[in-house]
Amino acid sequence: MKAVLAVVERVGGLAVVFVGGTFVIYVMVFARPGARPGRPAGTGPQRRGRPRPAPGSPPAEPLWQQYTRYIGGLSRGDVGTAFPGQSVAGQMASRWPVTVTLALSAWLLEIVVGIGLGVVSALKRGTLVDRTILGGTIVASAIPVFVVGVTLQLVFAVRLDWFPVAGVTTGWPTAYVLPAIVIALFGLASVSRLTRASVLENLSSDYVRTARAKGLTPRRVIGVHVMRNSLIPTATFLATDLGYLLGGTVIIEGIFNLPGVGNLLFGAIRSHEGATVVGISTALILVFLVTSLLVDAIHALLDPRVRR
Repeated sequence: MKAVLAVVERVGGLAVVFVGGTFVIYVMVFARPGARPGRPAGTGPQRRGRPRPAPGSPPAEPLWQQYTRYIGGLSRGDVGTAFPGQSVAGQMASRWPVTVTLALSAWLLEIVVGIGLGVVSALKRGTLVDRTILGGTIVASAIPVFVVGVTLQLVFAVRLDWFPVAGVTTGWPTAYVLPAIVIALFGLASVSRLTRASVLENLSSDYVRTARAKGLTPRRVIGVHVMRNSLIPTATFLATDLGYLLGGTVIIEGIFNLPGVGNLLFGAIRSHEGATVVGISTALILVFLVTSLLVDAIHALLDPRVRR
């Protein structure tokens, strides 16, 4: 019964976040005079040279009623209609594969490289290898994403011609290597430091000393006992970060001209396509909330203490 109540409470909390987040975005986009769903913000009758409504004409529909109607459409699978009459869901459907491929490629780099560097750094604590990895992760997380993206593009795509400059015509993996590296850098640095701290904490625990006293080999102690417990916080972070990766591709898709959802959102913001901005933002919020639920489930599976 407690578990059911906990799930209901968690889902209810996420529902409140969803309504609050989408309402704030909706107000930010459509609160401008003349902005309406299915029409770019700021391109109302006044912007199109049409006369203003005559005195005594029915007032415009309140914004909260527009939002309520928008949520009602979402419940029926209608994300909205962009200007001039294009389906927002149709626009996103053709772009999600690129964004998902890019996010999963970056996520794979975080898992393999980030965990690997963290384990090596912990096992080589205090050595030059450890200091080099720690210094590298600090630098990687400090440099702005835009600077890293443009630099890698100029060096490896323009000068060395190892990868395509832009677009996805060459397919996976060549078209996604550079943008995936750029997106993964910050998360990779966090995964590495988190794994290092967790491994060091478990190496000094009582159960590790007991395992060594029983004569278990260092490989078995580290590979089975230490890693199993050390990866719990790392797995939680990685699951959460997947939601951030799916929603954080706007700048990178713009730099590398990838036809993904982030690039569509960037173009919609520039052209004041309000319905598209709200629809994509709603989808990204929903993705992040679903990811949060998965994080809770993964944490409960990996750590029995959470289920008690």
